[in-house]
Amino acid sequence: MLVTRQPVLRRFWYPVMPLDHLIDGPKPFTLLGEPIVLWRLPDGTPVALQDRCCHRTAKLSCGWVDGERIVCGYHGWAYDRAGQVVAIPQQPERQPDARLRTPGYRAEARYGYVWVALDEPLEDIPDLPESRNPAFRTIHEFYEVWEAPGLRIMENSFDNAHFSYVHRASFGVQENPEPAPLEIVDEGLGFTMVTEVPVKNPDLQKQNLGIQSDYTVRRYRKTYWMPFSRKMHVTYPNGLIHIIVTCTAPIDDRRSQVIQFALRNDTEADAPAEQVIAFDRQVTNEDRAILEICEHDVPLATASGEEYHMPSDRPGLEMRKRLARLLAEHGETEARAAG
Repeated sequence: MLVTRQPVLRRFWYPVMPLDHLIDGPKPFTLLGEPIVLWRLPDGTPVALQDRCCHRTAKLSCGWVDGERIVCGYHGWAYDRAGQVVAIPQQPERQPDARLRTPGYRAEARYGYVWVALDEPLEDIPDLPESRNPAFRTIHEFYEVWEAPGLRIMENSFDNAHFSYVHRASFGVQENPEPAPLEIVDEGLGFTMVTEVPVKNPDLQKQNLGIQSDYTVRRYRKTYWMPFSRKMHVTYPNGLIHIIVTCTAPIDDRRSQVIQFALRNDTEADAPAEQVIAFDRQVTNEDRAILEICEHDVPLATASGEEYHMPSDRPGLEMRKRLARLLAEHGETEARAAG
C-alpha cells in the first residue's frame, strides 16, 4: 500500500513534532507527501498550514512568526492561523481578499507533541489515562525518521516471533524461539493484543526494573491505533508498569517520523530516565536495523502470495485486513507500486 495515494489516511491524527521545537520559530514537515509548516501562537497553540506562500510559492517555514501571524520571508505577506492573507506590505491599504490564502490543517497539542490531521478526522487523538495519573512519570525517548513505512513498524511491534532473533542481544530468549500465544480483543478501528512473554533480564534492565533474576516475564497489553501507532502496556512481576507509546507519521511512501515516549509508575530515583532510554534505545535500534531492509510497499491482500505467513503473524494480518476494509468503506482501492 502506498500511503500517499490513499486519501482516507489523511483523516487521522498524526503526532509530527515535539511542541517545544516551535519555540524559536516555524518548522517544516512533510505528512503523507504534503509539505506543511508548523508554528505556535503566543499562547502556545500549534498551527499547521500548507508550506507555500500563495504569492510566489516561497516556503512559509523560511519566514517568521509575528504575534498571531506567520510572515513569508520573500515579500512579507502575512497569514493568520486559518491560512488567510491578512497583510501585504506593498499594498497596506488593500482589504483582505478571501482568494488570497494557503490551505490550513487541524493541529492540536497533546502529550508534548503537535498532532496534525490533513482532513476531517475519523477518530479523536488516542487517549492516555496514565498521562493524567500522578503515579506515572513521562519519559520522552525518541524523535527520528525511519526508512520504513508505519505498517511494517506496527506489525513488528505486535510480532512475538522475532524476539529470539532480532532482540537476541537485549531481551530475546534464543533457546526458546517458539512465540508466546496471544489473544486479540476488538477495539473498533483498532484492537488490543494480550500475551505473556518470558524474557532475558540483562544487567541494565535489572537496575531499571528492580528485578535481579536473569529472566523475567512481561505481561503485555498492546493496543493498535489505526493506522500506524500503538500503546504497549507492560506489567512486570513486581508490579512495575512500563508503557511505551510509539507513533508513526507517514512522511511519504517509504519514510516515517517515529515518536516514542514512555510512562512508568516509578520515580527517577528508582530508575534514572537516562538508563530507561538507553535500554529502549538498544531494543529500538535492533528493530530499526531489520525494518529498514524490508520492502516498503506492504500488500494488504493477505492471500496475494507476495508474502507468506505463520500463525504468529495474526496481529499484523489483522492490521492489513482492517486497513483494506477501511479503504473499501471509503470507496478506495489499494494503491501499489508499479512493476
